[in-house]
Amino acid sequence: MTEPRQAKWIITLRTFLARFWPHSLPVAKKQIVIASLGAGLGLMITSLISHWLLGQVNLWFVAPMGASAVLLFGMPNSPLAQPWSIVGGNAVAGLIGVTAALFIPYAPLACGVAASLAIAVMFQLRCLHPPSGAVALTAIMGGGGVHQLGYHYVLTPVLLNSVCLALLAILFNNLAGRRYPHPLATAETKPLPVALDVPVTRDDLHQALAEGELLDIDEDDLQQLLQRAEEIARARQAARAQPLKRAS
Repeated sequence: MTEPRQAKWIITLRTFLARFWPHSLPVAKKQIVIASLGAGLGLMITSLISHWLLGQVNLWFVAPMGASAVLLFGMPNSPLAQPWSIVGGNAVAGLIGVTAALFIPYAPLACGVAASLAIAVMFQLRCLHPPSGAVALTAIMGGGGVHQLGYHYVLTPVLLNSVCLALLAILFNNLAGRRYPHPLATAETKPLPVALDVPVTRDDLHQALAEGELLDIDEDDLQQLLQRAEEIARARQAARAQPLKRAS
């Protein structure tokens, strides 16, 4: 191996390993406080409500709610964190997980089938929610207490926990000045196109992201998305100009 090739190989390896270094999260400090406080309060109140309704003898809380709280309070703008995502996603995953546990006796196979089916159905129903994967696995690996519940596990604690946490997220996020549920309704005014006369750099994007809520996108990916959007816009304008040139 010649020295230039060896040096190129080393540079490639170093570049790849550098990707594992944790990058800073561009988010305002105020949003970090709001997210932490909201998740803590949301889980505590959801747990208390579930315990009060179901009592000591029942399974009244499931661990995946902790992951759901990270999304609902830490990243409320994410499509994965919307109310229908947590309620619909957890319900679907719970149903599939219980069914897999009942009809597939080999646990590893049941887990794989439940996770894959849950993801596919959540995509179709527009309620993809990552913690729902853990809901499905809990139905299979949760032990005798979960297995005894059968399909009742979907209603309590899964749906009860999910609805309570979603309602608390709606209340808390709006009191904190966040738009939640995040998507704009059809009747609401959408942002107008913005014509930029200056190039937008990665540092500009980082500063803009750091002044608001945490978005589930990297600055480099966002810059590539903007560049692609600009290419599409130019192609659209060029296509509109073709008939005008022919007419003239």
